[in-house]
Amino acid sequence: MNNTIKTGILFLFTASLSLNAAAQKSIRAFKLTDVRLMESPFLKAELTDKAYMLSLNPDRLLAPYLKESGLTPKATSYGNWENTGLDGHIGGHNVSALALMYAATGDAKVKERLDYMIDELRKCQDKNGNGYLSGVPGGKEIWKQIKVGQIKSSSFSLNDKWVPLYNIHKIYAGLYDAYAVAGNQQAKQMLVKLTDWCVDLVSNLSDQQIQELLKSEHGGLNEIFADVYIFTADKKYLKLARQFSDQSILKPLLNGKDALNGLHANTQIPKVIGFEQVALADHDTAWANAADFFWKTVVQHRTVAIGGNSVREHFHPANDFSSMLESREGPETCNSYNMLKLTKQLFLSAPSTQYLDYYERTLYNHILSSQREKGGFVYFTPMRPGHYRTYSAPQQSFWCCVGSGLENHGKYGELIYAHDDQNLYVNLFIPSKLNWKEKGITLVQETSFPNTEFTTLKLAFTGRKKFAIRLRHPSWLENGKMQITVNGKPQTAKDLGNGYVSIDRLWSGGDAIKVNLPMQTRTEFMPDGSDWVAFVHGPIVLAAELDSLGQPNLTGDDSRMGHIASGPLFPLSEAPLVSGNKADLAASLKTSGKEPLTFTAENAIYQQKYKNLKLVPFSSLAEKRYVVYFPYASTANLPERAKAIQLAETEKMKLENETIDVINTGEQQPESDHGFKGEKTETGTFQDRHYRNGTGWFAYTLKNKDLKGKKIRLTLYGKEKNRSFSLLVNGTVIQRIKLDGSRGNVFYTQDFEIPSASLTSNLELKFQADEGSAIPGIYEVRLVK
Repeated sequence: MNNTIKTGILFLFTASLSLNAAAQKSIRAFKLTDVRLMESPFLKAELTDKAYMLSLNPDRLLAPYLKESGLTPKATSYGNWENTGLDGHIGGHNVSALALMYAATGDAKVKERLDYMIDELRKCQDKNGNGYLSGVPGGKEIWKQIKVGQIKSSSFSLNDKWVPLYNIHKIYAGLYDAYAVAGNQQAKQMLVKLTDWCVDLVSNLSDQQIQELLKSEHGGLNEIFADVYIFTADKKYLKLARQFSDQSILKPLLNGKDALNGLHANTQIPKVIGFEQVALADHDTAWANAADFFWKTVVQHRTVAIGGNSVREHFHPANDFSSMLESREGPETCNSYNMLKLTKQLFLSAPSTQYLDYYERTLYNHILSSQREKGGFVYFTPMRPGHYRTYSAPQQSFWCCVGSGLENHGKYGELIYAHDDQNLYVNLFIPSKLNWKEKGITLVQETSFPNTEFTTLKLAFTGRKKFAIRLRHPSWLENGKMQITVNGKPQTAKDLGNGYVSIDRLWSGGDAIKVNLPMQTRTEFMPDGSDWVAFVHGPIVLAAELDSLGQPNLTGDDSRMGHIASGPLFPLSEAPLVSGNKADLAASLKTSGKEPLTFTAENAIYQQKYKNLKLVPFSSLAEKRYVVYFPYASTANLPERAKAIQLAETEKMKLENETIDVINTGEQQPESDHGFKGEKTETGTFQDRHYRNGTGWFAYTLKNKDLKGKKIRLTLYGKEKNRSFSLLVNGTVIQRIKLDGSRGNVFYTQDFEIPSASLTSNLELKFQADEGSAIPGIYEVRLVK
């Protein structure tokens, strides 16, 4: 197979496989209680996560719930996102995380903490009296408004609250996991009551009004309602699940259309998880196909080598990954958390290695790397060469990716194995022990993969048993070879046609299966075909360390934007540049000494100062500046490529150096981080760029560190006309602006001086439409020197 591909991740295109009838049968994952991790980086990550979740004060996490129910909190709420409008979301995630960790470890301290959380939450629900349970600040008032049809919804707010439906989804999910994963029956009863509350909430709303609600980010509520239907068989919950399924996303997917450009990525993925769950609950083939189409669209066309997607939380154009390479805000960990949930669903419905190849890639390279050994979770993983990651401060940072991060590292055992009624599937090569209670079979997988290229499976049971062991045949195997021996004797496995091979025999306790897994090194260019290349060995993404870090925000703080690695950018023109024949690039990597998975690329790296550069597993590069994607040029085009990068970077670094603060208007998190407020205002996209406009007003708060910011720079579109508005700073009009459309079909910038009397460390910038007119599309706001 050609080592160089232009369309993204190699494993994605091994998926056009004919599935035989046996392979088409759905299979079941083992419970987390049936799988225990053994010594490996995954076990270390699990233990680090467990220590962190037990270090959290449960009463501080519960405080928003007690407060909203009218009970007296036992402690003050945590800060950061937990007391600025998203109060309680980490508490919900924490319940899920405790359930997962208890199931994965059996630790009595974790169960004690989980039971305490559920008991306290029950008191809150009982005090509310109607099944309601949430930490949404002032939530009861907005639900009263919504119940009577007073709905004011936008992408990140609902009735002027920060995504309350998204927030409440976290406690729905927590209760479900406490019951379904950890067996807490009280949580089941609470979940049904909370779902009945929602049934009542929307009982007098039309389907159109409910769709209006769903303009606001709402997590995977449709998934939870489908789950409740599955375990109650009450069709009112299935109806609710369908009502809470966003038709604006579903309809294009049903028609096989990719309409994702510009959308907030992690708003959409949980919706699609819900589509798949509704499909499972109601045997709806069309919805199942829609979910699978979404998965293929995202994975095949919008995903980078580590398995992540999106820039600044949004799906950028699938044919232009330039923003991915320029931004500090690369793939978001929450996105991969949810993509793995969707992948698991699809795999269990139709087992195929296409799903597991993606799952494995993302697990090793994005999820495992999103927590450092001493604790702390990553929000954004920049793909910009030479940038770095910011990690959460354990008792200060409470971002969404802290919530999903709490869960991520407690469920590594969820898909290592699977089974049908008779046969065992081995999906991942992670050291672990499986207890298949129903069959009386124990399996121990011993391996140091990927440091070594084999795994050993040892069976233990009484007597002899007839069943098949179905081994995943990864797409990354060198020359497609996977040698298998049983008790030292070579075996010929049956090809099932779905990326699995099967050994069906009468097994004895003590049998040992050795599986050789030779890995090849490959190159993967950006999915848009642009000349940026990553190196992958087996499923492991290789990266280069440029330096260790001492950035002031290597560990985030409690500020609203503390999750962004806001330190200086490394100039792209100084990144190591790879040159040579594309077909030979992978072969130019050579193993380096005795260190496992360490390579040098002496014949491919152009610049002399990088001749000794080492490439190592990306997951090993915590607290480093790194390069995953290298700029590439053929030998003939090398001077031209280097010059083009230099010229482009000079302009970009000039802008970077004069910028004090920037708002990507119309995008959810950047606006929220800058304290967005407004009335009669809307967002949209035009020519793949986000904007905000309106006939009323909107405002942001800009950070003006050391009062260095002297001008407001707006990005506008040249053809907009008959638009007049005022620009205010701290309540003072600094400019009245009227657009006449004379600039033509271009985006342009315009600067506006801030009077010295208005210069403060926090600048309120307000756009106010003139009477009878409107604010034009504002595509970006910068505070510049």
